[in-house]
Amino acid sequence: MYCSLLLVTLVLIFGISRVEKQLDGMVRENHLRFTGQIKNAPPLVAFTTVALGSFRGLIADLLWFRAGGLQEKGNYFEMVQLARWITDLQPTFSGATAYLAWNMAYNISVTCSDYADRWRWVNEGIKLIRDRALDYNPEDPVLYKELGWIFQHKLGNILDDANLYYKNQIALAMTAILGANPDIAGMAAAPVGEKEFMAKYADNKRLWAAAAAAGWPTYNELFSAFKNNENELPLAFTERLDDAKLARALENYFRAELLRERYKLDPRVMQEIDEKYGQLDWRVPESQAIYWATMGLKKTPGHRDLNCERMITQSLYEAFRSGRLLMLDPKKFESVVSVPNLNLVDAVDRTFQEAYEANDKQFTFFSARINFMKEAITILFNYGKFKKAEEYFKKLAELDLEARLARSLEDFVMKRWAENVRDASVKKANDVISGLIFRSLFYLVHGDNDAALANERIARYIYRTYMSGTAKGQEFRVGLLPYADIKKAVVENCMKTFPPAMVTILKAKIEEEQAAAAAEAAAEAGKK
Repeated sequence: MYCSLLLVTLVLIFGISRVEKQLDGMVRENHLRFTGQIKNAPPLVAFTTVALGSFRGLIADLLWFRAGGLQEKGNYFEMVQLARWITDLQPTFSGATAYLAWNMAYNISVTCSDYADRWRWVNEGIKLIRDRALDYNPEDPVLYKELGWIFQHKLGNILDDANLYYKNQIALAMTAILGANPDIAGMAAAPVGEKEFMAKYADNKRLWAAAAAAGWPTYNELFSAFKNNENELPLAFTERLDDAKLARALENYFRAELLRERYKLDPRVMQEIDEKYGQLDWRVPESQAIYWATMGLKKTPGHRDLNCERMITQSLYEAFRSGRLLMLDPKKFESVVSVPNLNLVDAVDRTFQEAYEANDKQFTFFSARINFMKEAITILFNYGKFKKAEEYFKKLAELDLEARLARSLEDFVMKRWAENVRDASVKKANDVISGLIFRSLFYLVHGDNDAALANERIARYIYRTYMSGTAKGQEFRVGLLPYADIKKAVVENCMKTFPPAMVTILKAKIEEEQAAAAAEAAAEAGKK
């Protein structure tokens, strides 16, 4: 009898092992997620997974109850640690992590009156997904979508009254690593990690001689010196190196490593995105939303996910509308000024058309593209891109009755301006005003004073109309920066982007304008 039971037991064990192997094969083949062995897990997570087994689910449930009780009482400080423990106990339960991150970024953050406290909670939500959950679930599009949504909606939008503070914090953090003139291509071409770096530079006697003479003879010491010098190669090193090209390559390498270390951003993917859509400004939230949605498509089996695809389209649209940082003041976060990123116009149009074709030509995608083209024409015209505006106006006339009925491109744009004044949000009003000021300066340096004056008057008119709050239903909307500050930001940007000859003319014109204003003010004071 015992022999029979032993035989039956062995047969059952053999059968179970065969079934287990078959199930494991199905998991691998279909990229299914389960609660078995976890890749990339730190020792503590690996230990709890093996030692606690299925009991870790019960512990996670208790932590959920604890977290809920703390939130009801308004005691949030323990929530961050609880969220981390829950993620560690159930690392492949991505829905829970997504909820915890969303809860911190949205529900808990708005209970804080201080903007710095709000930012800490939003940032904790970002880090929970970016720095922890994605290590355990690198193929889960839900996490990429949720992470991108925080950047696109919470940080990029204007619904939270601390949104300018968030934008300022992101811009400052990215500027600290990327520098004033980011070289994304150079960072993408740099080695990845210490091993590749040493393989390339270990025999470079000039580099290590300069490093040793400056007091940083090892890789780690040189990297630390770079970080401690506000992410710049120390002068004591570069003077001894005396090789500008090599110094630039080293700087790009260290910046790329910091991007990976602090924000999990890969410059190689950033360059791919720039090449596909146009050069993004990586200091604005929309760029990071596009990055994480792109990573979702890269990592997801099949490389298709509707939510990630929509996020790319929507974020590209927003990046076109105001995705280039114009002015940043570390001490005054309200001074964040962004303008349209005109490099993206063709990419946005293309993605709308691709979405239309890929979704059986649904009217919603067609309508979205028409609305985009109307706005793009106005923005391009405002910023002096008349040839491109004319190109899109002709394309729109083939698809839309309003454009066909317009007498000309300028007639079409004037009607759009009227609509913008009536219905403008703070973001759109700023874009229109900045564009008109740019056009005014453009005409000014080309000697067309009448056109310059006309655009300046329209800009001031839109500014006054918006700030007066007379537009229907907009009496209590958020105000703009002072007109002088907006104009100053546009002038400074033109000084950086105009050709040298135009910059010289612009400086002279601005000085004449300031002198005339001063004389007028003195005359008024004399009358009094």
